Amino acid sequence: MKSMVGTIITSINGSIAKVKQKYCKVDLLIIDNFGIGELLPQICPVLLDIIDKQSSVGGLLITSQYPVAAWHGLFPEATIADAVLDRIIHRAYPLALAGESMRKKLVHTIN
Repeated sequence: MKSMVGTIITSINGSIAKVKQKYCKVDLLIIDNFGIGELLPQICPVLLDIIDKQSSVGGLLITSQYPVAAWHGLFPEATIADAVLDRIIHRAYPLALAGESMRKKLVHTIN
């Protein structure tokens, strides 16, 4: 399964409109590991458009290892960061997990 960012990068020379249309219509858009890969300047306006349009038709689930307070700094342009985060934060129900990694716990259980 391709990631959304990988699909968008692949489609820059192809049909970006089709990619945006696909992700704008889903019931639940999941962005996993937000902030792990680089947010390229040409991708950020596309991400903004997708999140803006998708917010009227479905839910958004974002997982990240970064604290929400650090998300702004992940964007290369402050204006786009403001716009994207504004659309995310105003409909968010943040859930911060604490404690040891489940992967570490599973290793201890298996051994």
